[in-house]
Amino acid sequence: MTAAAALLLAPALHARPFKWASQGDVATWDIHAENNGLQNGIHASVYESLVHHNSRTFAVEPVLATSWKEISPTQVRFVLRQGVRFHDGSAFTADDAVFSLQRAMAKTSTFTPYAQGIRQVTKVDEYTIDVLLSAPNPVLLRQLTELRIMSRAWARKNQSVEPRDMKGRDENFAHRNAMGTGPYMLESWQPDVKMVFKRNPHWWGTMEGNVTEIVYTPIKSAATRTAALLSGELDMVLDPAPQDLARLRANPEMKVVDGLEFRTIFLGMDQFREELPGSNVQGRNPLKDVRVRRALYQAIDAEAIARSIMRGLGKPNGTLVAPMVAGHTEAVGKRLPYSVEAAKKLLAEAGYPDGFEVDFACPNNRYVNDEAICQAVTAMWSRVGVRAKLRTLPLATYFPMIQRYEASIYMLGWGVPTFDALNTLQSLVRTVGAGADGNYNLGRYSHPRMDYLVDRIKGETDAPVRTRMLTEALQLSNDTVSHIPLHDQVIPWAMKRNVDLVHRADNRVDVRMVRVH
Repeated sequence: MTAAAALLLAPALHARPFKWASQGDVATWDIHAENNGLQNGIHASVYESLVHHNSRTFAVEPVLATSWKEISPTQVRFVLRQGVRFHDGSAFTADDAVFSLQRAMAKTSTFTPYAQGIRQVTKVDEYTIDVLLSAPNPVLLRQLTELRIMSRAWARKNQSVEPRDMKGRDENFAHRNAMGTGPYMLESWQPDVKMVFKRNPHWWGTMEGNVTEIVYTPIKSAATRTAALLSGELDMVLDPAPQDLARLRANPEMKVVDGLEFRTIFLGMDQFREELPGSNVQGRNPLKDVRVRRALYQAIDAEAIARSIMRGLGKPNGTLVAPMVAGHTEAVGKRLPYSVEAAKKLLAEAGYPDGFEVDFACPNNRYVNDEAICQAVTAMWSRVGVRAKLRTLPLATYFPMIQRYEASIYMLGWGVPTFDALNTLQSLVRTVGAGADGNYNLGRYSHPRMDYLVDRIKGETDAPVRTRMLTEALQLSNDTVSHIPLHDQVIPWAMKRNVDLVHRADNRVDVRMVRVH
């Protein structure tokens, strides 16, 4: 170890490793291959972006870019930070920034919502780039918080120029290996077992925390996660079971920190196929009928789910975004009333008085009580004659499956890192098209007015006008039942009393700020 590296590490030499867990694992280490909230947060400890959200205020702050200015409404110039090195010792330059932003725009990338409106990225000089836009973009900086930077030379050397196609089975080198500029380096990854990170002694930034090693363990069983925390094997659990919270809060050696997440949980429905695979309805697709979709919605008692299953960790919502997201209003967030009678009447009007059979897919280790929620929904639908054939899968196989359009009804949770409803609307309800348009519209919903509104919102710079259009689009989604919203997650983090960190609405652990006393 060099003397300089030793000095950098000296204040934290006696810090214990930070060992934490949640129910899911990352699906890939390719930073542009799959847009997943848990995964994005873990990636951010190794890979950095040009800008990021301050963990306390969520204001946009410089990271690999030190400043930016608008040359014209469609040209933004970024000055890059000098002296930054990747984990292999190579220098970060404009070539890496240009390469990475363009990589995020590739066909196999699922990060195109964050590159929305970017027409081209060009190098001005070794530490300056220009982002050229197809139209003025009022949320460009917030989008860039999620586009992390990869070494161009490393990607080329290791045949990882294009993001891995998660719909296929072929892997690239970047799938299992990582090499960024961040405060921690990925030392090892054993899928579904554990990940180990070591402090980067050459990191350019200032560390508020004192952790030199991070161990992340995916543990599917909630009881096992709680037991590991109580026994001292873990320092923190990201997703403690609701039934364990009272016991953890009462334990003097533990503490629970919680808050409303910006993630909405909902059900999507196949509104594209003419006939649903595995259904007993031949020659037509019941989910194409808005009366059927509304019946499925009104047959779900969201308050009962929030009370009995979520135990306060879910706040029922009637639209696709949480209250802190631009475009949300109290009126647009009002749910359709729960009514078994209304649901039966709608099904009869649609020609299904005896209901029908339908495929229903859910993850079993991604969201708070995801499998239990889907089991409850299945039981509720059975009361109106809809016989859902539930199948649950771990997230590593679930997400590629639904991205191949292989589920008739599916559960999804959508967080909004930009805190702007365009992120949700473009991905979930815009007709599937190029780039980010409909990239997670897995039911292939399509409505001409929705497409018009989303395309207008992309370049609208008049803030009041833009906000009105966001709300109109959310209301249109409600009226046409593009999806069935369930609730916004309330996220508790459980940890030992000697752990200090900052709770974030995006359910992301900022490892730079973790202190273990």
